[in-house]
Amino acid sequence: MKLISRVIAILLFLVFFGFALKNTQEVTIDFFLNYQIRGPLVLILLGFFASGAILGVLAMAPAVFRYRRNAAKAQKMLTSIHREQEAQRVTSAEAPQPDSIRNI
Repeated sequence: MKLISRVIAILLFLVFFGFALKNTQEVTIDFFLNYQIRGPLVLILLGFFASGAILGVLAMAPAVFRYRRNAAKAQKMLTSIHREQEAQRVTSAEAPQPDSIRNI
C-alpha cells in the first residue's frame, strides 16, 4: 500500500512539474483600483492555490477548537464518572456491619 501511494505521488508530481514547465508565459491579473500583478502563470496559480488553502484552514479552525474543547469536557466528565464508580465499588466491597455493633 505504501508503495502504491508513493508511485501515485511521483506520478502526480511529474504531471504538475510538466504543467509548470509548459505554462511559463507571463500573465497579468487585474484587480480593483487599477492594481495589477504580473508574473509566470504557474506561480500565480500556485499563489492563489496556497492562499485558498490557508483561508480554508483558517475557516475550519473555530470548529476544530470547539470540538477539542467539547472532547476535553467529555474526557473530564468520563474521568469523574469512573472515579465515582470506583468509590462505589470500594464502599460496596466492605463487609456489612451487624446491627448490634456501633461505630463510636
